[in-house]
Amino acid sequence: MTKLFLTTALAACIALPALAAEPAEGEKLADRQTYDFWLLDAVKTLDPQKNTDRPGADVINQLFEGLAIEDARGAMIPGAAESWTLSDDRKTHTFKLREARWSNGDPVTANDFVFAWRRLVDPKTASEYAWYAELANIANASEIIKGEKPATELGVRAVDDRTLEVTLTQPTPYFLKMQSNTALFPVPQKVVEAEGDNWTRPGKLVGNGAYVLTGHDLGVQVTMKKNDNYRDAASTILTDLKFTTVNDVNAGLTRYLAGELDYVEIPAGQYPRLEKEYPDAATVSPNACTYAYIMNLSDKGPEALKDKRVRQALMLGMQRDIVVNNILQGGQKPAWTWTHWAIEGFVAPDNPWEKMTQENRTARAKELLAEAGYGPDKPLTLTLQYNTSEDHKKIAVAAQQFYKQLGVDLTLNNVEWKVHTDRMQNQDFDIARYAWCADYNEPSTFLDYFRSTGKNEGRFVNADYDAALDHSKTAEDPSGDYRKAEAILADEIPAVFVYHYASVAMRNPAVKGVPLENPMNTWYAKDLYRIAP
Repeated sequence: MTKLFLTTALAACIALPALAAEPAEGEKLADRQTYDFWLLDAVKTLDPQKNTDRPGADVINQLFEGLAIEDARGAMIPGAAESWTLSDDRKTHTFKLREARWSNGDPVTANDFVFAWRRLVDPKTASEYAWYAELANIANASEIIKGEKPATELGVRAVDDRTLEVTLTQPTPYFLKMQSNTALFPVPQKVVEAEGDNWTRPGKLVGNGAYVLTGHDLGVQVTMKKNDNYRDAASTILTDLKFTTVNDVNAGLTRYLAGELDYVEIPAGQYPRLEKEYPDAATVSPNACTYAYIMNLSDKGPEALKDKRVRQALMLGMQRDIVVNNILQGGQKPAWTWTHWAIEGFVAPDNPWEKMTQENRTARAKELLAEAGYGPDKPLTLTLQYNTSEDHKKIAVAAQQFYKQLGVDLTLNNVEWKVHTDRMQNQDFDIARYAWCADYNEPSTFLDYFRSTGKNEGRFVNADYDAALDHSKTAEDPSGDYRKAEAILADEIPAVFVYHYASVAMRNPAVKGVPLENPMNTWYAKDLYRIAP
């Protein structure tokens, strides 16, 4: 399906209408057009090329706009580009940009994309998402990232101010889907070069999105106002946005119920009660993220985890049904694959572990640990690191008990988000709680994480896995390669997959236009509006 869209639709040079906030007949707009959004963790950066997480994307999506954006169901529609074409060999994408202006009034040009994409791969930027350009197969991206070629040789050029040409090393069926990720958003060269690292501060940040940054108190609050220079400002209804960081989800819920927030995730186990008490506000929808415990297989990791039997035992000992049904209770599903079940085109491989009873899994886990030399006289001791969240803590405490049944002594280590991600990036952990959220709506967005060259903080390396994903890039139907890759993960166990996310949240029913059918959970405030009581 993806390939058909990218060859047929692109060749036809589509130009679909973009979304806009459209009140339904009979709805009366509220006088106050504001939206107060909850964030669990501080937003580390507002720089599109340096962002690595979902909270950052939620904020940056309002300040900047990529070539294509997502509609209410996650399909790609025109954003900064009004149309595009694909060459016969499917290696050259040409985008025609809309007439648009930056928030400071300067015109948005193709050179702004060229500058941003070169900046992404330039080693001087030190972007943790530089690999995203490699994944997109942009010509010379790999060589530039390795320092073998200058950034000016990246396969992207401005034909003229409103025409951007991108050259790939091979056909890449999911290339268009990648455009809604912040890594490929444009940035204003003049401002970035003039302000240096300060360019994302309030009063200095210049974007091409529907909103302008007015304040950023790190770890406390981000505020924005409507950008009157946005290309579709006339259709943008919300005037003021606020992103408030509350590290405790229970405290966040309290603030929602007090009317201080319009959105907050529902704490684990509370959805059944809240759905009864607030049926118009408690919502469940697909969310293409997978929760996992990543194992450190690098030279810095514990020796025990290099034994596949140990990893399999930990995978089998994770009692997913208890996590989903007793702790979370919000529509999540047990995870036996890394790829989320709702991703377009994904078909999971057969997994014999999944078909076993938990009693039999636990018994087999004990056998595997004994075979690996662990038992009462030599207990397996490991540390599980997780970032601050009451829900993460509940799951970690449960995992500690699950593994205690196997004879595993699991120490829990709670750290703040920035410390957590820094340690993961430096392989300074045994097992780390992590979640991967899709960068685009296609299985490779998950599977490329575990490539030997992927983000892959646990440093899993498997030649057959890499080969399957290499082959998928040019396969007529890549689904077989994706199943093979998932089967390798199920056998090698570089991580314990725990559950597939659902978006379980309290949402102010007065805020309309929220895209609950988009498994990517991407939203744009420009498409929302608040109705009067």
